[in-house]
Amino acid sequence: MSDSVDATAAPLRRDERSPAYFVALLRRRVSVWRWGGLPLLVGALVVAIVFATTIGAVPISPWHSAGILLNATHLFHIHQAWPGYDEDIILRLRLPRVLAAVLVGMALGVAGAIFQGLLRNPLADPLLLGTSSGAALGATIAFLVPGLLTVAWLGFSVIAVLAFVGALAAVALVYRLATRAGQTPVVTLLLAGVALSAMLTGVQTLLVTFLPHQNLQLYSLYNWISGAITATQYPAQLVVVGVLVSLSLAGAQFLAPALDAFTMGDEMTLHLGFAVERYKLMCVGLAALLVALAVSMSGLVGFVGLIAPHLCRIVFGPRHRLLLPATALAGGLFVVVADLLARTLAAPTEIPLGVITALAGGPFFLSLLRYAGQRYQW
Repeated sequence: MSDSVDATAAPLRRDERSPAYFVALLRRRVSVWRWGGLPLLVGALVVAIVFATTIGAVPISPWHSAGILLNATHLFHIHQAWPGYDEDIILRLRLPRVLAAVLVGMALGVAGAIFQGLLRNPLADPLLLGTSSGAALGATIAFLVPGLLTVAWLGFSVIAVLAFVGALAAVALVYRLATRAGQTPVVTLLLAGVALSAMLTGVQTLLVTFLPHQNLQLYSLYNWISGAITATQYPAQLVVVGVLVSLSLAGAQFLAPALDAFTMGDEMTLHLGFAVERYKLMCVGLAALLVALAVSMSGLVGFVGLIAPHLCRIVFGPRHRLLLPATALAGGLFVVVADLLARTLAAPTEIPLGVITALAGGPFFLSLLRYAGQRYQW
């Protein structure tokens, strides 16, 4: 009798190697990271914000900076043990820039995660579907047409407005060109994005070449293309972008189940009950809006939407309901630290933010692929 019991127990142990068993283990691990990983990212982002407001031409104690920030929330009352000008420096000069960096990082990170999930391509970048070239063309028009630089709307310069419009218009055109008979194949979408990006870049080059040269404006255009946080109208600009980014992040969470399905292909997504083309349009539109909001405040900042989703996918797994908020936090943390390095490494000269994200993000991303590739899940 005991032999028969042992014989039946062996298959049960072998069942522990079944796919269902490994799926259960994955869910347990994701659950652990849901409660442990996200709070760590939130804490790291808060610490980065405090130190980013502390470090600068005028050094301020981290404890004073934390006290000033806590008092600014109106939820705490820390006894003022710092000079009044420290509070002015942090709240009027440094904090707007740091908050703008958080919003830019969150927007680019989540946009990258959406594009990678939708396009089923780990190399998909939020600046891929014509957004970067469309934004650059809009900014070029603003710099080169006389009189436009003096125009502002809701705290945004005309550069930010035209870059925002150019990014959205480019993605809309790419989507329209890639759609045939109500279908938008992923490959066609990618190819249309690459082709239109090349065309818009050519138009931008022609404008710079043949319009009258004004060295100061061309130098400013170069700085904008290289990336720089430009939160000059506080709080109007931050409030508008902050509200739109927050609503977009909530919309991304709504699209998380569809993004999970898209990673298995259009046919499987349809079998799971999703309206494929409708959800494609929502994903592209939402990601394009996030990118346009980011470039309106920072110019073209690369690598954020590529490295943040990859890192979070390795650590948190591929499920978008957890991946998207983790990517938002990681993207915000990355840009805050990169912007801090950009303004302090060669002070008083400021390094373009895009240069820092490329030089810091490139080697880090390669190390992820080299050393964490076995744990990578798509």
